[in-house]
Amino acid sequence: MNGSRARPLRSISIGAGATIMLLHGYGMRPSTYVPMARLLADRVRVVIPAILELPERWTFEHAIDCLEATLDDLGVDRISLLGHSFGGGLELGLAARVPDRVVECVFSDTLGVQSDLGLAREALSHPIGDLGLVTRPAVSAFFRSWFTHPIQLASAALWAFSSNREDEIEVVATAELPCHVLWAERDTILARRDGIEFARRINASFTVANRPAGYGPIDHDWMFDDPALFARHLEALHLQALCRPHERSTGSRGATAGDGE
Repeated sequence: MNGSRARPLRSISIGAGATIMLLHGYGMRPSTYVPMARLLADRVRVVIPAILELPERWTFEHAIDCLEATLDDLGVDRISLLGHSFGGGLELGLAARVPDRVVECVFSDTLGVQSDLGLAREALSHPIGDLGLVTRPAVSAFFRSWFTHPIQLASAALWAFSSNREDEIEVVATAELPCHVLWAERDTILARRDGIEFARRINASFTVANRPAGYGPIDHDWMFDDPALFARHLEALHLQALCRPHERSTGSRGATAGDGE
């Protein structure tokens, strides 16, 4: 751990068993993801830290330090990671920092490989990017986060403008961590082609969540807009964390990325 001032982040913890750490999207809050976490709570503990509420000024390195301190505070040696949107950038950073502690990674509609402005556009437009698809939970969380932690969110957005994730991608790929990328059928914020390329670079599987018959558009925030649909796709990945204890194995690398269709 690099930061001597790092300390555990405020977190919501739901369920019991193997631990999944869920890293939330930009401007969102841990409570936004509770309905989805509850659907998994009979098999796994889901821990959702407030990744933008750092004790000091927000920086990427300090955020990773605090996430590592959170793992230590939880007493977790090995963990599965699930990152949504902006949170995927921190998931990638944490996995690169401590790959020996990571069982598997799932990235949902997150980062891609576009450098610099790509992640910044996602950060600053969310959840306002497509007004026709804005949901009440997203809007409420977004404005509450900006009202309570404006300096941290502004600093996080500044990081998004200058971030370069090449080193982290290389470390995670070299570590051969089992990785999966889930993508909304109609993500109006992030380009699917970038998600596919990101999955290819880290040797991850790539799955597009198709719309069931009679279902409305599945967009960027489907993880909390339709928790049941997301949970079904998560279960289909056969994650180690979601297996019953007697079913767990050492796991394997993600499948070669495809277009999911």
